[in-house]
Amino acid sequence: MIDHKSKLPLHVQVEDYFRKLIAMEKFKKGAFLPKEVELANRLGVSRNTIRQATNKLEIEGLIVRKKGVGTRVAEKKTLQTGLDHWYSFTQEMKEKGIVVINLLLKVEWVKPNDAVRNFFHLGADKKVLKLSKLKGEASGEPIVYFESWFHPRIGVAETDDFNRPLYTMLEEKYGVVVSRSSENISAREAGTSSKKLKTDPRAPVLFRERFVYDVGDRPVEYNTGYYRSDKFTYSIDIKKGSF
Repeated sequence: MIDHKSKLPLHVQVEDYFRKLIAMEKFKKGAFLPKEVELANRLGVSRNTIRQATNKLEIEGLIVRKKGVGTRVAEKKTLQTGLDHWYSFTQEMKEKGIVVINLLLKVEWVKPNDAVRNFFHLGADKKVLKLSKLKGEASGEPIVYFESWFHPRIGVAETDDFNRPLYTMLEEKYGVVVSRSSENISAREAGTSSKKLKTDPRAPVLFRERFVYDVGDRPVEYNTGYYRSDKFTYSIDIKKGSF
């Protein structure tokens, strides 16, 4: 199946071979793919060539490798959200009958970066409260990693119950009613978030930057989210306006 006399690089041919393998029904249903050494012997190539091909497929989210276990085709089932559900990831998932839990929750006072400071119009030495949350399935599989910074004007404290829906807590305890969210959405490599998301640093993630305002159009929260692309889809429903 591999043409060693072809001008096409071996790793490209092996990658094409893998794409045909993972399209087979038995592998779609969860069977393990052949091991590296087995494939190297079968195809007459080095294990490094096999690894080069599989690395690309893993980054694309097509396969999942677990050390000491094996390689499987990645599940295609993903969670979805839309622009009309920016208020609470947990609440939206609950409406869909999906249970997500906090796998990590950390609250700390920090000096904000330029993006946060500029949004809040703060001085260079002003500290703000930062909330970090890793959310995922009950099995412990992570889905999304959030980081939130809150305007000091609100008075949010480290002792607040951040296991509650955030905007409900802000309204009931601090009288802050959020009314608008401005968002930037882009694709990027997982990078430093990869350890928390249990994915490769080069794996693609959906990065969302959110600016939240209250009813007086004052800044309330600056929030970033790193969503695993193999676990999550951001959907947008656009309707044609009248002319």
